[in-house]
Amino acid sequence: MGLNSEHADDESPGLLLWQVTNRWQAAQRAALAPFDLTHVQFVLLATLTWLTGRSAGEPVMQRDLAEFAATDPMMTSQVLRALEQKGLIERRDHPTDRRAKSLVPTPTGAALANRAVVVVEACDREFFAPLDRESATAAKDFTAALRRLRSR
Repeated sequence: MGLNSEHADDESPGLLLWQVTNRWQAAQRAALAPFDLTHVQFVLLATLTWLTGRSAGEPVMQRDLAEFAATDPMMTSQVLRALEQKGLIERRDHPTDRRAKSLVPTPTGAALANRAVVVVEACDREFFAPLDRESATAAKDFTAALRRLRSR
């Protein structure tokens, strides 16, 4: 008795994506270990640092961060608590909504995000290098395909 699948061997795009994602996540975990950050902590800290730098003084809210990072709001809240406990972000009173809090990276958090992003981007370059060697446009085509799938 076997599996009644429409895909032979390793032709399932979902399975391949899952396998590649697992290998990429392992590489990212190893790259981020010296910074004492999980990958999702890095993503949210780096995204908050990036959004804060482009906000022109407007407060960055948790929902804005979760939407931009495409993360689950409940998980985002839990990770932000961990980053706050590490002294990497602060929750501040919202300037116009007394019930709301805005988020900012601490100077330590912003500095860590900027050190870690160099290592994360180097890890990505190494991981995705086979696409660059394949053709001049393979990596760009792959990134464009990922954007299309993200937008679904």
